[in-house]
Amino acid sequence: MQLPSQHLYCAHLQIQRERMNAALESAGCDAVAIYSGRLQWQFLDDQAYPFKVNPHFKSWVPLLDAPESWLLYAPAQRPKLVLYQPRDYWHKAPETPTAPWTTDFDIEVIREPADAKRFFPFGKRCALIGEITQEIAAWSAAGNPKALLDHLHYQRAYKTDYEIACMRVASRRAARGHLAASNAFNAGASEYEIHLAYLHATGHSEEELPYPNIIALNSNAAVLHYQHLNRTPPQPQARHSFLIDAGAAVAGYAADVTRTYSAADDEFAALILKVHELQQTLCRQVRAGTSYIDIHLAAHRLIAHALLDFGVITASPEAATTSGLSSVFFPHGVGHLLGLQVHDVAGFAKNTRGDEIPKPQGHPYLRLTRTLEQGFVVTIEPGIYFIDLLLEEAAQTFKREIVWSKVEQLKKYGGIRIEDNVVCTTSEPVNLTREEFAAEESPH
Repeated sequence: MQLPSQHLYCAHLQIQRERMNAALESAGCDAVAIYSGRLQWQFLDDQAYPFKVNPHFKSWVPLLDAPESWLLYAPAQRPKLVLYQPRDYWHKAPETPTAPWTTDFDIEVIREPADAKRFFPFGKRCALIGEITQEIAAWSAAGNPKALLDHLHYQRAYKTDYEIACMRVASRRAARGHLAASNAFNAGASEYEIHLAYLHATGHSEEELPYPNIIALNSNAAVLHYQHLNRTPPQPQARHSFLIDAGAAVAGYAADVTRTYSAADDEFAALILKVHELQQTLCRQVRAGTSYIDIHLAAHRLIAHALLDFGVITASPEAATTSGLSSVFFPHGVGHLLGLQVHDVAGFAKNTRGDEIPKPQGHPYLRLTRTLEQGFVVTIEPGIYFIDLLLEEAAQTFKREIVWSKVEQLKKYGGIRIEDNVVCTTSEPVNLTREEFAAEESPH
């Protein structure tokens, strides 16, 4: 997959410098040292967990597998990449990068992690960002200063053109995986086999995925973060539905996409189509000046309408949303910020000082309360689920408002979730997911 142009990256780097300059000033710091992270070892073993790079590090340099490395920066100076290259014949050490982006950095190679301190902008006013060990903490007095992180995290919601371009390529990669997974489902594959088809189509290893794939057949789709991969497929007559929540990544930026399918042209297929329609209505509300809380509440109203139309509830949509009935079937938030992390930071941030916008009462799992602005990239992921635990809890409170015979008919399907990644612009929102699905589905 072709990466965004060097021109876009250079403009992105300049924005990173400007944001860091402002953040350093607000925190009373003169320089910053951003740690890439370190390998974490499994208990009583010599095997490490998969390495996940510090998002602050990869916002500057597109290096995802460089533990014990550093990005050093002070205003009016060229950023410095301190790259750890151990002398190691057991594992392949990171190679010194030569891509065009490296022309904007001074690069120093170290053989031991402690050698990095030779290049530090020493002093009490040098901030450290990352997993700070006791040894590293002695190199500077300011470890993860809140004022600095609050400022950087708030600004991270405003994606640069380079970041959006990376996320578009990631969306294309995810679309290929989803189409391959759908074909595998239609061919009768197991959850595990569908997972392998997805990996093959995206070119990802499991460790490279931005989050573990959720691949759920039948009632497993009622588990929001279903984590298993059954090796045995259901018998054809017991094959009802398929939910896949699976992403992709490019240069450290994520796509996060969910689709749901029915095995037959039945009532559940019609309900899936209804969720697609209401999801697109919500996607069109991703506009500058719109509170994300309003989109979330609108999702509850639309889902309540769908539940009434399909005979799942008897209460009016207004009554279902105010009483909490809609939350029995839609218990999570309608989405979140997306970027360097799948659930990107500062979803509640009111400003660069760390003040927060509270969640609306009765909606504890909403991950984003900010007012949308140009450059935000958000997910829109309404759903309808038939979750035993929530239905059991609702049996007394909503005994008359839920049509239990209809619920019993639909429980075998598990649930529905439809998720797109949408860019907020000054005019029409840009749906990266739908555009890249259409590009992959069109004749080549």
